[in-house]
Amino acid sequence: MDDDLAVANLISHWAFRRDVTPIQIFNRATDPFLRGVKEHLHRTLLLLDAMKLRNHVLVITRWKVSADDVRRLEELVNLRVTVLVTWSGIKDQRIEPVDSRVAEQSLAILAKLAKRTKCILYWRPIVAGLNDGEDDISRAIELSRLADATVFTGLFHRAEIREYLRSLGVEDLYQDAPRRKVMPREVEQRVLEGFDGERLFRKTSCAIAFAHGVADWNGHYGIDHICDICPADQVSICASAHRLPERSAVEALASAAGLSCADLEIGPGHITVADSTEQQRYFIQHSLGFQVHDRAMPHLPGRHGRAEEGWE
Repeated sequence: MDDDLAVANLISHWAFRRDVTPIQIFNRATDPFLRGVKEHLHRTLLLLDAMKLRNHVLVITRWKVSADDVRRLEELVNLRVTVLVTWSGIKDQRIEPVDSRVAEQSLAILAKLAKRTKCILYWRPIVAGLNDGEDDISRAIELSRLADATVFTGLFHRAEIREYLRSLGVEDLYQDAPRRKVMPREVEQRVLEGFDGERLFRKTSCAIAFAHGVADWNGHYGIDHICDICPADQVSICASAHRLPERSAVEALASAAGLSCADLEIGPGHITVADSTEQQRYFIQHSLGFQVHDRAMPHLPGRHGRAEEGWE
């Protein structure tokens, strides 16, 4: 599929909303800044920008961002582009095959040259016993000062990942293989204590919103124990935008997404639906800036979006 057709398919998708839907480009099975991929990245961004779209665009990389790449990103005038530089600091190449110094160099180039384009240090995955020590946290803090904000997150220790790591001779990093990321309580606490006073966020969209000076499009403000580490100014921005949606608006979006309205509930912090897919929930969530959860997959207090391991 060529770039023009890919863009046409995107903007004609039933779930796409102009200036609203966050876009991720080349986020799976490749890296947007690989030599054979980056021209498609820049071409796609130019096509979207020419349509005067103001959607957030997330470009996630652990590879080499060059000065020329930054120059081309800076030429965009409408899209709200954020480069999220993935860095783990893990030295075991079986787990982290890309040398973390590559990401460090990309961060330095973005810090020096990017103005309109925002840069996030994406510290992931943090794994208990591998990269959560004092030296790891100190290095992450140093790198965070090259970025507009920092997001920290755990490991998707799913069955497929566990089996792959086992095939490389890596002992199981955790006991369970849950659908959500593993971030033990003690690990989070060490990170929070080390980053005290720094621009640190639990959620990706929160960090990007902060970098651009807008409210979080995922509406995390309505969930306890997420915003307690956010800068006060950002909390105020999100609080001002937070509104309990009208039922008619929620039902219209649910119907557009193909969901039943019979079991739909609207609470002070989130909407609850049933028998939904992630795509359906995100469509409603992004449209309203308000959290949407499935009744069968509740988010437990204090660990929104995280696995239970390490929180028992």
